[in-house]
Amino acid sequence: MKYSIRSARAQDCRDIERMIMELALYEKMPDQVKISHKELERDGFGPNPFYQCLVAEVPEERSSAEGHTVVGYVLYYYTYSTWSGRCIYMEDLYVMPQFRGEGIGKALMASVAKVCREQQCVRLQFSVLDWNKPSLEFYLSKGAQDLTDKEGWHLLRFDGEALESLAEEAP
Repeated sequence: MKYSIRSARAQDCRDIERMIMELALYEKMPDQVKISHKELERDGFGPNPFYQCLVAEVPEERSSAEGHTVVGYVLYYYTYSTWSGRCIYMEDLYVMPQFRGEGIGKALMASVAKVCREQQCVRLQFSVLDWNKPSLEFYLSKGAQDLTDKEGWHLLRFDGEALESLAEEAP
């Protein structure tokens, strides 16, 4: 299948929003999505972008039944390891179901790995739900390490009231 990978543009944010919701539905968490294309535009295409994004695009003649030509995305941002240095965190990797199995997901992930190399990052990190066996197997087949098993890391989060409460403790 013919497709291209390119940097997302502000005008892609409606498509990215659509695919974020598709991913949330797949992950059984649609109620967790609290942002829209407006926040995506502000946070990714303003003077100090919080994230970077690549999209996969197919020609018009290969568009989805709904007419979409942007059929996948990978959203990532830079982090820093005090032990190793520069890193990239891959927040989302998604390809519309009817376009899976064509190498698009691999191409998106490999493109982020290429950014890692170009930016002299030492690792690409991401999370995957424990029940998402197809994705987990895909990542492991590409050489990813499962740090849950290997090093025993737990992924933790503060949000909502817990985050507010913690912030109130700041001097």
